[in-house]
Amino acid sequence: MTDSKYSRLLVTKPVYEAGPPTKGRQSPSMTYMSNALVPGCNMYVELGWIWEMPVPNPHIYEHSHNFNEIVLHIGADPNNPEDLGGKIEFVVEGEPLVFDRTSALYVPAGTKHGPLTWKKFTRPHIEMAIMIGTGSYREGWPEGVGQKNQSK
Repeated sequence: MTDSKYSRLLVTKPVYEAGPPTKGRQSPSMTYMSNALVPGCNMYVELGWIWEMPVPNPHIYEHSHNFNEIVLHIGADPNNPEDLGGKIEFVVEGEPLVFDRTSALYVPAGTKHGPLTWKKFTRPHIEMAIMIGTGSYREGWPEGVGQKNQSK
């Protein structure tokens, strides 16, 4: 890596800090952006691979945040990148969204979301959360990502 005035903004080695122990998915997930990694960024970005049907399922329960969030589910088939490789039910304010395609969901601050339940698994894929306006895992998940009945 070359040394430049922008080197301090580049994260090439993640921090492993998020997520409850879950069979079939990367846990802890990888944090690639936070105030600890890039001081002043005030965003939190984590991602993890799902390589088989997660157990327990669900393992992310209903919760809300006091900041905006974007949740991405990204398929890993280079020949069909829009195919997720699974089918997920993601509940938002009590209404289920069911999808099997690569997707991005914007979750406004204060919106209850979860549980997140895998209905089908066919190939590995990535789940990524981008938390806007919070710079750390602890701010984003003060009670822990997998806790039942978590609300703020």
